Amino acid sequence: MPLYNHLKEYRARLNVNQQQMGAMVGTSRQTISQIERGDYSPSVTLALKLAKVCETSVEDLFEYEEN
Repeated sequence: MPLYNHLKEYRARLNVNQQQMGAMVGTSRQTISQIERGDYSPSVTLALKLAKVCETSVEDLFEYEEN
């Protein structure tokens, strides 16, 4: 199930590092790194928090593509 994201780009726009982004949404730097690499799919709650911090929609932050 390929879930693509634009978290790294949005994080760069906010000029924050992974540690700071994790603190803003209540998770670790490692989790942010795993999401950005596509190794981890966030929970709905975490996806909503990330979208809110990035001032965008979940749909703009994450993309799902079926094979």
